[in-house]
Amino acid sequence: MIRGITLLKDIKNFSILCMLLFANNSNAGERFLNEVLQDKIVLKGLEDITKMRHYAADMLINFGGIISPSGKEHERAKAVAEEMRKIGLVEVRVNSAPNVIGVIKGRSGKALIFVSTLDDLKTVAENQRAAGMPPYVDGNFVRGPGTNTSLTTVSLITAAKALIDSGLVPEHDIVFAGVSEEETGLQGMKHLYAEYKEDAIAFVDVLGEGNSISYGALGIHWWKINAFGPAGHTLRGGLPNINQAIGRAIDRILQIPEPQIYDDRRTRLNVAVVSSGAVFNHKPETGWFSLDVRSLDQVHIDTMEAKVRNILSEVTDELGLKFEMEVVSITPPGQIEGALKSSLVQTSRKISNYLGGNPRLSNAGSANLNISIAGGTLSIGISSERGGRRGFPDEWANILTMMRTAKNVFLTAITIGNMEEL
Repeated sequence: MIRGITLLKDIKNFSILCMLLFANNSNAGERFLNEVLQDKIVLKGLEDITKMRHYAADMLINFGGIISPSGKEHERAKAVAEEMRKIGLVEVRVNSAPNVIGVIKGRSGKALIFVSTLDDLKTVAENQRAAGMPPYVDGNFVRGPGTNTSLTTVSLITAAKALIDSGLVPEHDIVFAGVSEEETGLQGMKHLYAEYKEDAIAFVDVLGEGNSISYGALGIHWWKINAFGPAGHTLRGGLPNINQAIGRAIDRILQIPEPQIYDDRRTRLNVAVVSSGAVFNHKPETGWFSLDVRSLDQVHIDTMEAKVRNILSEVTDELGLKFEMEVVSITPPGQIEGALKSSLVQTSRKISNYLGGNPRLSNAGSANLNISIAGGTLSIGISSERGGRRGFPDEWANILTMMRTAKNVFLTAITIGNMEEL
């Protein structure tokens, strides 16, 4: 009889343990997503996002119509902050970066941070000035320069509004941030990461609706290689000539073997732009060429750059001309152990499936998430085509993509942020 009672106690304890394990697994992965998709509040929130189509399109016309090249994002940041306050986000601020940040407060002291990009390419700003009119709605599209990038910021605000209206309360702070200078060195993301790295459970870099999910970071170093030598008329002799030095250096650089040896590590080396003289009968005094160095591994980047420096030194000795390497941008690589199997990545994949996608998973992202991954914080980038013709006068953004992106953010916040009715 005693043995029977002991056995029953053991079975009961084992059952309790199994229940706890089941609960933990459901909070981290598919079970929890399946659970929230049966929640009437969540389903209503998804319906509300669908109904916010016109609200979101008008917001995109507003944000996208503000000229916002890298380093000059202040006006767009202020407009985003104003909308954040209207919908009820708290602790809204525009800092010196300038990044714009708004929060749904949680209970844990930790934070789940969603990131969008505020700045546009220089060509986009030029097209905005030339357009002479704001973007406009055309069926399922918002047409006009400035709309493609701003789509993701609008998606964040739309999702935030639906979350606030739902009344669900998160375990962790849900932070919505638009960051500056993504196009010129990820400066805004560096500022944001410094602010939140101690409290962040994860970063989600929102680049689209989630047809691609990045969980690792490809390192990218861009250099401008400047060459200097004596100028002179053709009749005074053609040598020394910086074009000879540039050509010799490029030829040797493109023979560096690491891209072939470490192809499986996305190791790449490219020269895309060469620039020097302006007239036929004068040899130039200055010139330059671009250098694009990439790899998943910092060691391969360092090795290739060391070989480039040696080549430039050799050519300098051979021809008596001078080279200088000028940094254009440095995007660090990084990998988080176990990221692929993490609840963040797997839940994001399932959310994308639910929204009709079949996402490609990649360990080679290249955007704001590189900063947080390189710093050792679990991060993903969810991306997709947002529209088309970015950088051209007839740029456009897809409204349906914008709304699906908002739904992805909404569901990610509820699952990973553990939002529930209290």
